[in-house]
Amino acid sequence: MTTFRTQLRNQSLAILSLVIALTSFSHSAWRTEQSEQNRTTRQAAFQMLVALGQMQEVVYRAHYDHDAVRGSPRTGWVYVQTISDFSAAMPASVGHDAQLLLEAWRDHWEGLGTRDDDAAAISDAVDHCRASVVDTLRSLR
Repeated sequence: MTTFRTQLRNQSLAILSLVIALTSFSHSAWRTEQSEQNRTTRQAAFQMLVALGQMQEVVYRAHYDHDAVRGSPRTGWVYVQTISDFSAAMPASVGHDAQLLLEAWRDHWEGLGTRDDDAAAISDAVDHCRASVVDTLRSLR
Protein backbone atom coordinates (compact mmCIF):
# COMPACT_ATOMS: atom_id res chain seq x y z
CA MET A 1 0.00 0.00 0.00
CA THR A 2 1.08 3.49 -0.79
CA THR A 3 1.28 5.83 2.13
CA PHE A 4 0.02 9.37 2.07
CA ARG A 5 3.57 10.67 2.29
CA THR A 6 4.58 8.67 -0.78
CA GLN A 7 1.56 9.89 -2.74
CA LEU A 8 2.32 13.45 -1.72
CA ARG A 9 5.92 13.11 -2.89
CA ASN A 10 4.81 11.57 -6.18
CA GLN A 11 2.26 14.33 -6.81
CA SER A 12 4.33 17.25 -5.49
CA LEU A 13 4.96 18.65 -8.97
CA ALA A 14 1.25 18.60 -9.79
CA ILE A 15 0.39 20.26 -6.46
CA LEU A 16 3.06 22.91 -6.94
CA SER A 17 1.81 23.58 -10.47
CA LEU A 18 -1.75 23.96 -9.17
CA VAL A 19 -0.64 26.42 -6.46
CA ILE A 20 1.31 28.49 -8.99
CA ALA A 21 -1.60 28.49 -11.44
CA LEU A 22 -4.09 29.61 -8.77
CA THR A 23 -1.73 32.32 -7.52
CA SER A 24 -1.12 33.57 -11.06
CA PHE A 25 -4.83 33.59 -11.84
CA SER A 26 -5.62 35.50 -8.62
CA HIS A 27 -2.96 38.09 -9.33
CA SER A 28 -4.11 38.47 -12.94
CA ALA A 29 -7.73 38.95 -11.87
CA TRP A 30 -6.70 41.51 -9.24
CA ARG A 31 -4.52 43.39 -11.75
CA THR A 32 -7.30 43.45 -14.34
CA GLU A 33 -9.73 44.84 -11.79
CA GLN A 34 -7.19 47.46 -10.69
CA SER A 35 -6.51 48.47 -14.30
CA GLU A 36 -10.22 48.83 -15.00
CA GLN A 37 -10.68 50.97 -11.89
CA ASN A 38 -7.75 53.17 -12.96
CA ARG A 39 -9.22 53.49 -16.47
CA THR A 40 -12.59 54.52 -15.07
CA THR A 41 -11.00 57.02 -12.69
CA ARG A 42 -8.77 58.43 -15.43
CA GLN A 43 -11.68 58.87 -17.83
CA ALA A 44 -13.83 60.56 -15.17
CA ALA A 45 -10.90 62.79 -14.22
CA PHE A 46 -10.38 64.02 -17.78
CA GLN A 47 -14.10 64.68 -18.20
CA MET A 48 -14.10 66.59 -14.92
CA LEU A 49 -11.10 68.69 -15.99
CA VAL A 50 -12.88 69.63 -19.20
CA ALA A 51 -16.06 70.56 -17.30
CA LEU A 52 -14.05 72.49 -14.70
CA GLY A 53 -12.42 74.52 -17.48
CA GLN A 54 -15.80 75.23 -19.00
CA MET A 55 -17.16 76.14 -15.57
CA GLN A 56 -14.32 78.62 -15.06
CA GLU A 57 -15.07 80.10 -18.47
CA VAL A 58 -18.72 80.61 -17.47
CA VAL A 59 -17.56 82.45 -14.35
CA TYR A 60 -15.19 84.69 -16.34
CA ARG A 61 -17.78 85.46 -19.02
CA ALA A 62 -20.50 86.20 -16.48
CA HIS A 63 -18.38 88.25 -14.11
CA TYR A 64 -15.81 90.05 -16.23
CA ASP A 65 -17.42 90.13 -19.69
CA HIS A 66 -21.02 90.53 -18.47
CA ASP A 67 -21.96 88.05 -21.21
CA ALA A 68 -25.45 86.83 -20.34
CA VAL A 69 -25.41 84.18 -23.07
CA ARG A 70 -22.04 82.44 -22.62
CA GLY A 71 -21.99 83.28 -18.92
CA SER A 72 -25.49 81.98 -18.29
CA PRO A 73 -26.21 80.67 -14.79
CA ARG A 74 -28.11 77.78 -16.37
CA THR A 75 -24.94 76.74 -18.18
CA GLY A 76 -23.10 76.98 -14.87
CA TRP A 77 -25.64 74.69 -13.24
CA VAL A 78 -25.19 72.15 -16.02
CA TYR A 79 -21.41 72.11 -15.55
CA VAL A 80 -21.64 71.94 -11.75
CA GLN A 81 -24.01 69.00 -11.94
CA THR A 82 -21.87 67.26 -14.56
CA ILE A 83 -18.80 67.69 -12.33
CA SER A 84 -20.76 66.32 -9.41
CA ASP A 85 -21.90 63.31 -11.46
CA PHE A 86 -18.39 62.45 -12.62
CA SER A 87 -17.07 62.79 -9.08
CA ALA A 88 -18.98 59.60 -8.20
CA ALA A 89 -16.29 57.65 -10.09
CA MET A 90 -13.51 59.41 -8.19
CA PRO A 91 -12.05 59.11 -4.67
CA ALA A 92 -14.03 60.64 -1.83
CA SER A 93 -11.76 63.70 -1.60
CA VAL A 94 -12.71 64.70 -5.16
CA GLY A 95 -16.38 64.09 -4.42
CA HIS A 96 -16.09 66.35 -1.38
CA ASP A 97 -14.51 69.13 -3.44
CA ALA A 98 -17.16 68.72 -6.14
CA GLN A 99 -19.82 69.11 -3.45
CA LEU A 100 -18.08 72.27 -2.18
CA LEU A 101 -18.08 73.61 -5.75
CA LEU A 102 -21.79 72.92 -6.06
CA GLU A 103 -22.39 74.76 -2.77
CA ALA A 104 -20.19 77.69 -3.84
CA TRP A 105 -22.09 77.97 -7.11
CA ARG A 106 -25.45 77.71 -5.33
CA ASP A 107 -24.49 80.41 -2.82
CA HIS A 108 -22.65 82.83 -5.11
CA TRP A 109 -23.85 82.63 -8.72
CA GLU A 110 -26.23 85.54 -8.30
CA GLY A 111 -23.34 87.86 -7.45
CA LEU A 112 -21.45 87.20 -10.68
CA GLY A 113 -20.99 90.41 -12.60
CA THR A 114 -21.47 92.58 -9.53
CA ARG A 115 -19.52 91.21 -6.55
CA ASP A 116 -15.87 90.20 -6.81
CA ASP A 117 -16.12 88.10 -3.64
CA ASP A 118 -18.73 85.86 -5.25
CA ALA A 119 -16.61 85.33 -8.37
CA ALA A 120 -13.59 84.59 -6.18
CA ALA A 121 -15.51 82.08 -4.06
CA ILE A 122 -16.60 80.13 -7.13
CA SER A 123 -13.17 80.36 -8.77
CA ASP A 124 -11.50 79.13 -5.57
CA ALA A 125 -13.87 76.16 -5.44
CA VAL A 126 -13.11 75.36 -9.09
CA ASP A 127 -9.37 75.57 -8.37
CA HIS A 128 -9.61 73.28 -5.33
CA CYS A 129 -11.64 70.73 -7.27
CA ARG A 130 -9.19 70.88 -10.18
CA ALA A 131 -6.25 70.34 -7.80
CA SER A 132 -7.96 67.29 -6.28
CA VAL A 133 -8.57 65.81 -9.71
CA VAL A 134 -4.96 66.38 -10.79
CA ASP A 135 -3.69 64.85 -7.53
CA THR A 136 -5.84 61.80 -8.18
CA LEU A 137 -4.47 61.45 -11.71
CA ARG A 138 -0.93 61.66 -10.39
CA SER A 139 -1.61 58.94 -7.82
CA LEU A 140 -2.83 56.36 -10.37
CA ARG A 141 -0.53 53.44 -11.02
